[in-house]
Amino acid sequence: MHRLNAWLRRHPVVVDSGWALLVLLLGVLAAVESNGVPEHPLPSWKHYTGVVVAFLLPALMVVRRRWPDATTAAAVALGLGQVATGVEPNVSSIAYLVFAYTGAAFGHAWTSRLALAASLAAGPLTLWRLAPSEQHQSGYLTVFMAVLMTTPFVLCWAWGRLTRVRRAYLVELEDRAARLERERDAKAQVAVAAERARIARELHDVVAHNVSVMIVQADGAAYVLDASPQQAKEALGTIASTGRQALAEMRRLLGVLRTADTAGEYVPQPGVEELPDLLEQVRTAGLPVDFTATGEVRELPRGLELTVYRIVQEALTNVRKHGGPNARAKVAVDFRPADLEVLVEDDGRGSTSEQLSGGTDGLGHGLIGMRERVGMVSGSLDVGPRPGGGFRIRAVLPLKAPK
Repeated sequence: MHRLNAWLRRHPVVVDSGWALLVLLLGVLAAVESNGVPEHPLPSWKHYTGVVVAFLLPALMVVRRRWPDATTAAAVALGLGQVATGVEPNVSSIAYLVFAYTGAAFGHAWTSRLALAASLAAGPLTLWRLAPSEQHQSGYLTVFMAVLMTTPFVLCWAWGRLTRVRRAYLVELEDRAARLERERDAKAQVAVAAERARIARELHDVVAHNVSVMIVQADGAAYVLDASPQQAKEALGTIASTGRQALAEMRRLLGVLRTADTAGEYVPQPGVEELPDLLEQVRTAGLPVDFTATGEVRELPRGLELTVYRIVQEALTNVRKHGGPNARAKVAVDFRPADLEVLVEDDGRGSTSEQLSGGTDGLGHGLIGMRERVGMVSGSLDVGPRPGGGFRIRAVLPLKAPK
């Protein structure tokens, strides 16, 4: 049933054609029945005019939504002609109510005014032209009958006007929702661009570290080349290993380089070894934090160290913002054979769905940058409420660069 209603809303001509067919059948039956009355043994020209009207009105109903102005004006002209020629209304005249609605709901301003004027005049004109002359002698009865015959037309016009206002309101709501969605996407893109610019600045530190090691090893190999060929060979192996590592880091970070406006003063970037200092700063700020490290602790690529540090930093920042006054946090780093797991949990009140998705107030932009960082090292990130209350951020980072 829902699919049928949706299909009919998308094809209003089908609905209008159905109603038009019903009006046509009723109008033709009424015209045929009026021809069979004994007082009118032979059809008159008025009878044929009534049949023509019974066909024209349904035809106008079929195309009323496509050409509301023309069909409303044609219906008004047809009604005036019917009154002027004295053709008695029959069941098909109910279509005039439809055009009172159509002019107000779909037509231009002049069409709506024309439909209102015709609605107000429908009762008095019909009564004046078709009512017996005896009824004109009673003024109160005439006024009552005129108002009674006009009321359905005015109600249909008012219904059409209400439909127009409601449709304009819905269009405005849809436009506002689309604008808000565009603004949200733009803010998210700005947040991603800012985070990528920061990663691009870190590229200097990553490459400089590896190149410095290569230069030191190369100088040492040249110094001991004659005296100790074995040490020179080991130094060359270290240079080759460091060069491959630098190349892997550059492949990860060069993709986020942007225009020259991201260039600025390069400063040393923190790594895993600075995590204790970070945790101590957070504790000093009033957030209790427990830290555990499991597995075989080993040296990490510089870019991976930066990612771990930023994940922990942003996760603890979110706890301080959204966890509440009595929240506690736990940071766990697990060194596994093929990857590194970073888990940050808290027992606070958690974050809203808007903050999880990036938000519209800037509170969730750090999570956008976190996803960007984890994606750069081909890792995975799980962000969401923690079972039992609180919030959890879990990142799994591969320790070997993808080939």
